[in-house]
Amino acid sequence: MTTLVAVRKNKEIAIAADSLTTFGDTRLSAYFDRAYEKIVHHRGTYIGLCGSAAHQLVFENLLAKHEDLDFSTRRAIFETFRKLHPILKEQHFLNPKEEEDDPYESTQMTALIANAHGIFGVYSMREVFEYNHFWAVGSGRDFALGAMHSIYGRLRSASAVAKAGIDAGTTFDKNSALPLTIYTLALR
Repeated sequence: MTTLVAVRKNKEIAIAADSLTTFGDTRLSAYFDRAYEKIVHHRGTYIGLCGSAAHQLVFENLLAKHEDLDFSTRRAIFETFRKLHPILKEQHFLNPKEEEDDPYESTQMTALIANAHGIFGVYSMREVFEYNHFWAVGSGRDFALGAMHSIYGRLRSASAVAKAGIDAGTTFDKNSALPLTIYTLALR
C-alpha cells in the first residue's frame, strides 16, 4: 500500500510519501516507475492518496477539470469530496460498495491533505479530520505514527518529523519503500 505522512510544526507544514506501488506480491519500485509520486499538487494544496493505484490518475483528472475545489477547511474539504463522489461514480465508474452495513457509499480512497491552512485526513466515507501535530495513513502508518510520536518534541521542523515517519514506514512495512517525496510550505 503506502506510507503517507503529514506534519504541522513551528509554522511549517510537511507532507511526504514513499514511492512503492504493489500489485499483490509484485513490487513496482521507483526505479521502474516513471510516475512514482503519490502526492498531487493543486493550487497550493498537496494531496497524498493511498489505496488503489488508479486513484492517482482519477484524482489528477478531477483536479484538472474542476478548478473550484476548496481544500481550505474541514467543512470545505467535506463538501469537495461530497461533490466529487457522484462524479467518481458516473464518470470514473467507482464501485462504492464496501461492507453491507456501511452507512454511506465509499469513495474507496484515503487521503492526507496539506496546505497553508493545515493538515487534514479524508477517509472512504468522506470523514474529514484536521490534525494539530501529525498523522499517517497507509499500510506503514503504525510505524510512522510511532516514530513521529517519539521524536516530535525533539525535532525542530515538520520536514524532519515527516522524514522520520517515512523512514520508519519504509524500514518496517513490506509495502513501502524509498525514495521518499516531500513537500513543505508555510502555515498561515
